[in-house]
Amino acid sequence: MQPELCEIIDSHIHPYLDNNSNFAMFNPLSPGDFVKFMKKCGISRACGSCLIKGLSETCSFREIHEMNVQSLRFRDQFPDFFIPGIHIHPDYPHESCTEVEHFYKNEGIKWVGELVGYLTNYKSYFSPGAFEIYGFLEKLNLPVNIHPFDMNEMAKISESFPRLKIIIAHPGDGKAFREKVDYMTKYPNMYLDISGSAPHRWGWLRYAINMAGKDKILLGSDFPICNPAVYVSIVRSEPLTDVEREAVFSENFKRLTGLK
Repeated sequence: MQPELCEIIDSHIHPYLDNNSNFAMFNPLSPGDFVKFMKKCGISRACGSCLIKGLSETCSFREIHEMNVQSLRFRDQFPDFFIPGIHIHPDYPHESCTEVEHFYKNEGIKWVGELVGYLTNYKSYFSPGAFEIYGFLEKLNLPVNIHPFDMNEMAKISESFPRLKIIIAHPGDGKAFREKVDYMTKYPNMYLDISGSAPHRWGWLRYAINMAGKDKILLGSDFPICNPAVYVSIVRSEPLTDVEREAVFSENFKRLTGLK
């Protein structure tokens, strides 16, 4: 398959329906123009979670629920484009599991995250409450996309829940990127989405696939914070085979979620 004919699924975006959920740093778009721009960049479908600015210091579960409902509302406006992800919170394990179960059974949710602990006001993904939730996600075979504080935490989670599909958000640069690739190589259930920093480094995607394999990398952009055209161009221009490129663009996401 030629690269330009591949389906392209962006696994990491943060859509919005109002200004309080719009994290664009410059030139914010309407929700409709948000989707039009992504399609212009070649994105066929996209997945992610809604965020809200100015969450309370403790971040109540009502706020978590509100972000999840916004994701569903965005999905309902753009059903052929957006695949909603939902938030959980380790301080509310019972509420989180109940929320996941409801959205899984009634809304067909296939993705959890991106989890952003520094915005939803918790400091660790490694806690008894988090473990209760991970066990439930593992049981449902739902992948979770995490913005990590510490890769050692991610390693411990991978070891504790070997069937939990963990997608690390953002490659980072230099030493941090190599560290994440090393972890992916070691842990079969750990993956990486390429959103955020470091895609400007020539050859880094080729390196990651050489080390960890083509099945471990997913396209992501973090739009509207970052420009999705950059990430599509990176995958198209790096020295990959057509099969590798297709894996990064869409096949890995579809395999992890069971998406048709």
